[in-house]
Amino acid sequence: MKYAAVVLRNLNHSVSSVNYACVTDALLSGGVLLDEVVLLPYDAPAAVTNSIARLARECDGVFVICDKVLLSPAREAVSVAVGKEFTGTLLETPTCLFAVLPAGERGGEIARAEIIPAVDKRRGTSYGSVVVRTVAAPAEKVLAAVADAQDEADGTLSIHASEIDGCGRIEVIYDGNTPKVTVDEIVRILASELEPYVYALEDVPIAERLFAALKLHRLKIATAESFTGGGVGQAIVSNPGASKVFYEGLNVYDEEAKKARLGVSEYTLKNKGAVSNETAYEMAAGLLRDGVCDVAVATTGIAGPDSDASGKPAGLCYIAVGTRERVRVFEYRLEGDRGAVTRKAVNLALFHAYKEIR
Repeated sequence: MKYAAVVLRNLNHSVSSVNYACVTDALLSGGVLLDEVVLLPYDAPAAVTNSIARLARECDGVFVICDKVLLSPAREAVSVAVGKEFTGTLLETPTCLFAVLPAGERGGEIARAEIIPAVDKRRGTSYGSVVVRTVAAPAEKVLAAVADAQDEADGTLSIHASEIDGCGRIEVIYDGNTPKVTVDEIVRILASELEPYVYALEDVPIAERLFAALKLHRLKIATAESFTGGGVGQAIVSNPGASKVFYEGLNVYDEEAKKARLGVSEYTLKNKGAVSNETAYEMAAGLLRDGVCDVAVATTGIAGPDSDASGKPAGLCYIAVGTRERVRVFEYRLEGDRGAVTRKAVNLALFHAYKEIR
């Protein structure tokens, strides 16, 4: 069966201004693979109607995704294209299923609750999925693992890999006729080949997984951030009930703050620099020295776009993770603009903290 999406956008804005990925990802999770995605200007109704009419002749399902304010004109475009009044979310004809969905999370929710069941009913089968989540998995290793899994699957299911800010998501999609043993073997291949980078065999963010581990082990965590701007702490406290696991969060950009608040030595800052393995280590050790918190995370680095007076490269960062038994430091050279480097570093810090206590 063939499916397509029409995304309505403002040509004066970037393509990303319409968050249609939430909808397409939800459809994908239900085994609704889009063969074509058409981006059209919202203020060209004739082009929208003609495109919908063409896709209706070629596809079993056509899904229009747009901002909430455009839902009514989008339904009108479908009505004109098929010659049938469209007032709700779904419109069915003998040959095609139509849907008009708001962009963003709400559209994804509707896709899961209404669109996928309607598609399953028309095609006579349902689909399930399993998700493997990773952090910092090298692209070549992900591609190799997916290729091995696909060889084993021999066409009985589909595997889709994506990555945002260092967080990877590999989704295995299978229909109701696929034996469980086959799905389990595919997940085993992916999890074993990517084992150093895997943190969950379910679709859960790394911050949520870290929070759950801290809560399970009744641990308190503290953070000291020198280039992630409080992002590590913010990710942890975004979980309801975070006060049970979060002790404190410090933003210590100035060297005097590092010395006064964390006990980083003058010698280290002068001879090794604020962005160094040694400084990251002493920042984490400083959080742990009074014995109140159980886990410490410290970050120091150069987010960019330019280097600092030290001449060290933009994107260089050190992440220290420690418990009362030990402190370990991880060095990275991250690519991207200032925001991307910071977001990647936050996810890496959360990941290493989780791996330390899981």
